[in-house]
Amino acid sequence: MGLVLFSSRYLLNNVRTRICASIQSHWVRTMASDAQPITATPAPNQIILHEGVRYTTIKEGLAHILVPEATVKENEKVRNDQGVSQVFYNPIQQFNRDLTVLALKAYGKERVETKQLANRSKVDKFADKKRKRKDQSEPTGEPPAKSPKLTEDATATENTTTEADLQLQHEAASHAQNPDNNSEPKETKASHPPRFTVLDALSASGLRALRYAQEIPFLTSVTSNDLLKSAVESIKLNVQHNRLESKIKVSHDDAIAHMYTLVAQELRRRDPKGRPVKSEKYDVVDLDPYGSAAPFLDAAVQAVRDDGGLLCVTCTDSGVWASNGYPEKCYSLYGGVPVKGWYSHEAGLRIVLHAIETAAAKYGLSMEPLLSLSIDFYVRIFVRIKKSPAMVKFQGGKNMVVYNCDAGCGAWATQLLMRNKSAPNKKGSGFFYKHTSALATTDRSCEHCGSTMHLAGPMYAGYIQSPAFIKRVLAELDEAPADVYGTTERIRGMLQTAAEEIMPEADRAGVTENGDGEKPRREASRDDELAAVDPYPFYFHPATLAGMMRCTTPPENPLKGALRGLGYRVTRSHCKPGSIKTDAPWAVVWHVMREWVRQKAPIKEENVKVGSTGYRLLGLGDKDGSKQQQQEKAAGPEVVFDEALGRDNTTGKSKTKLVRYQMNPRENWGPMNRAKGR
Repeated sequence: MGLVLFSSRYLLNNVRTRICASIQSHWVRTMASDAQPITATPAPNQIILHEGVRYTTIKEGLAHILVPEATVKENEKVRNDQGVSQVFYNPIQQFNRDLTVLALKAYGKERVETKQLANRSKVDKFADKKRKRKDQSEPTGEPPAKSPKLTEDATATENTTTEADLQLQHEAASHAQNPDNNSEPKETKASHPPRFTVLDALSASGLRALRYAQEIPFLTSVTSNDLLKSAVESIKLNVQHNRLESKIKVSHDDAIAHMYTLVAQELRRRDPKGRPVKSEKYDVVDLDPYGSAAPFLDAAVQAVRDDGGLLCVTCTDSGVWASNGYPEKCYSLYGGVPVKGWYSHEAGLRIVLHAIETAAAKYGLSMEPLLSLSIDFYVRIFVRIKKSPAMVKFQGGKNMVVYNCDAGCGAWATQLLMRNKSAPNKKGSGFFYKHTSALATTDRSCEHCGSTMHLAGPMYAGYIQSPAFIKRVLAELDEAPADVYGTTERIRGMLQTAAEEIMPEADRAGVTENGDGEKPRREASRDDELAAVDPYPFYFHPATLAGMMRCTTPPENPLKGALRGLGYRVTRSHCKPGSIKTDAPWAVVWHVMREWVRQKAPIKEENVKVGSTGYRLLGLGDKDGSKQQQQEKAAGPEVVFDEALGRDNTTGKSKTKLVRYQMNPRENWGPMNRAKGR
């Protein structure tokens, strides 16, 4: 009986083993049947099996990246702040990548055209020089001039000249026998596409580099670099799958070391005569780190070409440069103290720009902001770098500190570190700029509410947007297919808003030099552009002002209409919805708010605490009303809250509603965890 039971169990276990093996074999065959090799043509939602690992293909733009299936499933289950700590794909950053590709296209087209013109000029110059040498070598039919008596030195000179003539005659004869030999290399050189290279210094999965290679037709090569071995392996797989080995160079190195190595090689490289050789620096350097880009700036400004190269910078540490929680960290990273106030994000942009400018100036490099955006939880900045010690001299007069009434009404006053002052030259035929010390602009107490002012900065004081560059990016956006660039609507809205926020000083036409109506102001020069600063650098929020006055918040359009009715310009900032930028001084802004309280939103004086900021702004403690009357007199005409006048008509004839600000794309969205690995 025991033997029978033993035999039955043995047979049952054997059957189970065979069934499991059969199921496993079938599962493996099924898994392999729907998967494709890495050499397959890329397609969205494709299953790739490579070295025993299954990948899902995700398409963004024209690029496809491989993401392990386990990673995709885990990211679907966990919250955003618990994301998988590997090389990851963050769909929220597609806006950043779409914008950067379009910006590189706009910049690169102009850059390539400039290089082509320079190459064509060199070829034409060489051809003219060779033609002149040929003409000089041909006989003219006239008798030779009588030779002077020769000395020993003259004999040597004559021999040298004779050898040169023989060489020219040989070249002319060769050209006569085969005239196409000399013209063909010129045409080939002139028609050869100019070099346009990009460094993606912190590449992660390599998605940026893949998109640059796929979507920028004139790009010759892009270097995709990362420190993590797992990231580099991911980049190599993605490059292989996208079949871009000819355009993408994969580098496994520290980003700072990679850039400094390039700089060191450039400094050592010389031709036989000891002159610097043709630069191998990058036309574009893209820094997109997790956190601050500050540690990479010194190397980046040197690794990008100094004849107008483009530096792209992302900083995601908004808790440092856009809040007052870590002022000591902000100063150590960026060299400035952040602002405590509602406009802290624009101040943060200017602090980061100040850090870039300071890093570049040490090497005689100037910085020109082209596009500076505060987006979600980070800033994205595009600046042009040029070798120009003369432009660097204007730097002190284009940086400022800010006196901020953060404990009171929120008003601010700016103080330039230096003055770039125009003065006539000795001959009186032109002007030049002196760079001198600046004058103090404010007291330690706020002139509007009497609260203590606090210091912030230094930060960049110039214009942070280039209207011409934004126009070129918008032109690229018009040609961009929506199925490739998924964030076109938001890009258009943000760029249009950034272009509208620029309020240059009044037109120079019809303005006199001294404001006396006698001496016409001279035409603006290149130095005037270099010395220009943004006189209206920040914005305010009506709800914040209403909170100070203890009244209901005025609607946006009536408030804008009131300021425009007084003769001031009004626009918005791309940084925050509901923001207002204006060239009206703070005294006028507070006068308009007092009129809002008087005309539209009366308050109960007993509800305003004696001695508070609102109490002082409303002039409640000034019994005779003299202070308020003086302010109203200075404000000029009567304040009218004209809603129709306040409506913006900035989109021209188009009635398309612009998506100016980000809407939450999904629950718990934001920056993912830092990627980890070896």
